Amino acid sequence: MKHTLLSTLMCFVFASTFAQIPTGYYNGTTGLTGATLKTKLKDIISAGHQDHGYGGLWTGYQTTDRDTTYENDGTILDIYSENPNGPDPYNFTYGTNQCGSYSAEGNCYNREHIVPQSLFNEAFPMKSDIHFIRATDGKVNGMRSNYPFGKVGTASFTSLNGSKLGNSVSAGYGGTVFEPIDAFKGDVARMIFYFVTRYETQLAGFSTGNMLGGSSFPGLQQWELDQLIAWNTLDPVSQAEINRNNASYTYQGNRNPYIDHPEYVNQIWGTPVVDTQAPTAATNLATNNPTSNSISLSWTAATDNIGVTGYDIYVNGTFYTTASGTTATVSGLNPSTTYNFYIIAKDAAGNTSSQSNTATGTTLAGQPGGGSCGTENFENIPSGGNGYDTRTWTNAGITWTATDGRTDQTISGKAITLRVGNLTSSTVSGGIQSLTLTTALKFGTGPGVLNVEINGVQVGTIPYSSTANATTTTTINNINVSGNVVIKITNPITSTTGARVALDDLSWTCYSSSLGTVETAKEKTFSIYPNPVRNNELFVKGENLSKISKAEIYDLSGKLIDAIANPFKNSNKINLKGLTKGNYILKTDRFTTKFIVE
Repeated sequence: MKHTLLSTLMCFVFASTFAQIPTGYYNGTTGLTGATLKTKLKDIISAGHQDHGYGGLWTGYQTTDRDTTYENDGTILDIYSENPNGPDPYNFTYGTNQCGSYSAEGNCYNREHIVPQSLFNEAFPMKSDIHFIRATDGKVNGMRSNYPFGKVGTASFTSLNGSKLGNSVSAGYGGTVFEPIDAFKGDVARMIFYFVTRYETQLAGFSTGNMLGGSSFPGLQQWELDQLIAWNTLDPVSQAEINRNNASYTYQGNRNPYIDHPEYVNQIWGTPVVDTQAPTAATNLATNNPTSNSISLSWTAATDNIGVTGYDIYVNGTFYTTASGTTATVSGLNPSTTYNFYIIAKDAAGNTSSQSNTATGTTLAGQPGGGSCGTENFENIPSGGNGYDTRTWTNAGITWTATDGRTDQTISGKAITLRVGNLTSSTVSGGIQSLTLTTALKFGTGPGVLNVEINGVQVGTIPYSSTANATTTTTINNINVSGNVVIKITNPITSTTGARVALDDLSWTCYSSSLGTVETAKEKTFSIYPNPVRNNELFVKGENLSKISKAEIYDLSGKLIDAIANPFKNSNKINLKGLTKGNYILKTDRFTTKFIVE
């Protein structure tokens, strides 16, 4: 369970009592600051250090890396899977779940060097120093690899507790970084501060790994130092760290001084830098690929001294949504209507840029159907962690209500996870012809299906895989309900211990009763997948594909984007060559169909 503020404050008030610091352990540090204090601490924590070897870590974890504070169940306390706010996604039993091989999260735990051992050529005693080597999930440890720690912009991987790998938005570094959840940012910072203190005289001979500094002081590259000082402040010392420090002292004979005295961090390296600088304005905002009810936007990224975290999109002066990248599609618009758009960049400190240039776009005339009517990416769902409750939010003018849902699981980003509940929209105009949804089993067993209802009538089912966290994207075609509709997606299980399924990337296309045949009759023998497309590859399934002589791709304004001769001569896929987000038409001499690029 999460520590209360009172318990955190008490940890500081009674730190010397709880930490069981040996009398006189830090003698000689009074009045010292900067490099002098760092060197004195190096002398203190080097004395008494007993190296028990790399294999000894497994034994050490019996007392150092057990959960005695959160669930207090004696399982391995893994900073890459621990959920401080409730039940963990999985647990490791000491000894039983020791790696071994792994292919997915939850398979086993291994020995994670917070400072990669490749930087010091796997030399001892660094390789076996328990103060910065944690018992962590093998899969997540492998994903973290040798990357430094920093603030992630766009995540390419997210663990089940929210730890992320992705591009850095930490000031001064633009490479790939790994970001632990907030509850363990300070833990990571203090372990690295321990390393550059304990081994300060050897740093000049280590590789930097884009994190170490190559000299005894300050010991870290400036960007990493700034980030870790900030994390040290953001996440104060916890009782779990204190317990681990005590156990590590018993096992190894030395202590981490930055857990015993977190004030040493600022005394040595200074106070954290306060970010007051606003991002620059994004530029070259442009509209493209209009439909009858949507317009796509693209722009050139803003810059920031720390890092841009998102872009607020405004439509006719009213806030619409926040995007993390440099493209977005605004949906729910009216046909034959001109709209003005601008965006404002923001950073993690809440600083905002001036507005971008204003871009104007006009939607197409109303179509009888088939165009994109709406999307829901669940980025606006409220926080609430792993508890199952009723969640309500609004996005693009549509209010969504999820019953018995949790908000802490992810697919491509935020997702809503249903237990014995449903997801229901407010009334949506424009009708519905097809619906697309991505699912992933998060807890319990599968496979199974979710029921889809339109205006209270079941129109189909959406499957989910039996493999935990495996995503499945499904489109239900030919729903063909015109007018105003209410979308409802239900997990039909009756047991709270049954399958709990995450939903993401919901979209649907328009329909009216006057709709003509959008796809040719021959299309019934052909199908496309995935739809929506996310990796620039569109696959076609059907008979005699090799006999199709030509394929053409149009946007919904009728503009020819690409023409391909003998498209399926060697394979059944078409490379979309980096099409921007939006709706398109694939036309061949055998069939015509629409698809979405996200």
